[in-house]
Amino acid sequence: MEVIYDNDVPCTQSEVMKRDRVERIVEIYDSGDYVRDQDFWTDTNPQQPVQRKGSESMRIRVYRSVVVCLGLLCILMAATIALLVLINANNHQYHNKNLRDQQLSKETTLTEEEDRRLTNDTNLTVERDQLLTNDTNRTEEIHELILSIINLTSDKHQLKLKMKNLQMYLGKESKLHDGWTYYKSSFYYISSERKTWDEGRRYYRERGADLIIINNKEEQGFIRNMSWGSSRWIGLIDSDEEGRWKWVDGSTLTSGFWRSGEPNGRSTENCVISYTSEWYDYPCNRAFKWVCEKKALTCFIDLFIQ
Repeated sequence: MEVIYDNDVPCTQSEVMKRDRVERIVEIYDSGDYVRDQDFWTDTNPQQPVQRKGSESMRIRVYRSVVVCLGLLCILMAATIALLVLINANNHQYHNKNLRDQQLSKETTLTEEEDRRLTNDTNLTVERDQLLTNDTNRTEEIHELILSIINLTSDKHQLKLKMKNLQMYLGKESKLHDGWTYYKSSFYYISSERKTWDEGRRYYRERGADLIIINNKEEQGFIRNMSWGSSRWIGLIDSDEEGRWKWVDGSTLTSGFWRSGEPNGRSTENCVISYTSEWYDYPCNRAFKWVCEKKALTCFIDLFIQ
């Protein structure tokens, strides 16, 4: 048997071959754990251990480092892939969420626009109904106005007839029938007979008139001209309260045309006569002619009632 020296260690050729075989097995399995702490013996000489060399131990450590690095690299790649998958899934979920939010926002906007359109339609319907109601009301008002115009036209013709009849009685400072005289919206009458103040007033109140109420200087002058200087009862009295003179319509005398020193009769002279342009208080039971007054408006109403 031929002896071979390897690194100054004598060994046989078969031992060298077996050692090379072991190295190939280590390369095939690529696992440091498989060959760690294992003893290799040749088949022909089990009592002689295989001597490891420094280069073999270094090679094994390199193989182990490579295997560990490859394992770590695989783990890192797997973790990277998992992270990328997770990131992609999250991105996809975020994208889907954004799409859903946008869709919901669009739907909400469309719903709001639809509500606004419905509200506008409702408002337009209400306005249309109001316009129709207003048109109906205006139509009714037009009909009522037409009827009013027709009635006014008829009333106008009747008024013309009444006015024509009234014109027969009215005339400024002109003599009318039955001794009545018209002056400034009133009719005046001077009696031809003599009566007490109460009797004269009662007589013409039964005929829609009353004793005269003198409101101003012009009316006083008109009565003076009608009286031709004679004394006439007028509608002034203080029988209710001495010194408080009132007209027959209940109004209080504010200013008058008293003669100097009048009134002076106290409780015995409670009625008034007009003589020329002045007033005198006299006992109411004395007999004088009297002046009556009747408003033209009263005559006008009486004429229309007929």
